[in-house]
Amino acid sequence: MSKLNSSDFKRYSKFVDGLARKLTKFYYSKLNRTFKVSNKLRGKGFDPVTTSDKAFEKFIKKEIGKRFPDHQVIGEEFGKKKTKSDFTWVIDPIDGTRSYVIGNPTWSNLISLNYKGNPVIGLANYPVLKKHYFNASDKVAYVVDQRKKRKIKVNKKILFKNIKMSAAFHGMLSLNKQKKIPKILKLMQFPCADALSYSHLAEGKVDVVIQCGNKIWDIHPLIPIIKAAGGVVSTWKNADAVKGGNIVASVNNNIHNKILKMLRPITK
Repeated sequence: MSKLNSSDFKRYSKFVDGLARKLTKFYYSKLNRTFKVSNKLRGKGFDPVTTSDKAFEKFIKKEIGKRFPDHQVIGEEFGKKKTKSDFTWVIDPIDGTRSYVIGNPTWSNLISLNYKGNPVIGLANYPVLKKHYFNASDKVAYVVDQRKKRKIKVNKKILFKNIKMSAAFHGMLSLNKQKKIPKILKLMQFPCADALSYSHLAEGKVDVVIQCGNKIWDIHPLIPIIKAAGGVVSTWKNADAVKGGNIVASVNNNIHNKILKMLRPITK
């Protein structure tokens, strides 16, 4: 696994911390108004994109370009900028576009910095909630809530019988498959709100998050935050979450392995 040295961590975490504040300011000054919605799937389903998604991505790319012009960039809406750099920024300008469309405040700006393909710095910014999460090393993560910054940790000591689980299948798991995992269904007792659920796990508010069909920009920014807060994250088949797909995040290895075992009937 490729890692940054301490000075690089400091440099890049300071940048994403500042970027979060700029993004929230940008939202309230430019985007907190009427927007247009279109459907990427055009009659084959519903995958909304708004004019705000595109405006956010352009803004984020501009900010990255000013500081790190040689870095590669992958954005959900505008694709990839290729260079020879080992550093790649992965951008989801609005994670939770459906929430954004209906006025639910849980949507976020997700950004990761990858070094040699490995997510090392993550940012999850929630403009309406006025809070953001990021990691400052591979062992330290923070939430900045109403401008107050504090370290966060997962709830490692929770007993399995007491876990709080946030889970959603996003219409990607058939009813027949759901019937094969009754223990998981029974544990699905807490709301799942896109990236906010992963952020809540890192903050110690929930103990397991299960989601379907995460793209790389959905999960890369959360991986370093979850791990720095002491959590575990993988696919349902226990592969590296960097590949995206069906994802499970947990507060410790013991709970993670139990959840993976419960999911096994639909991962064979």
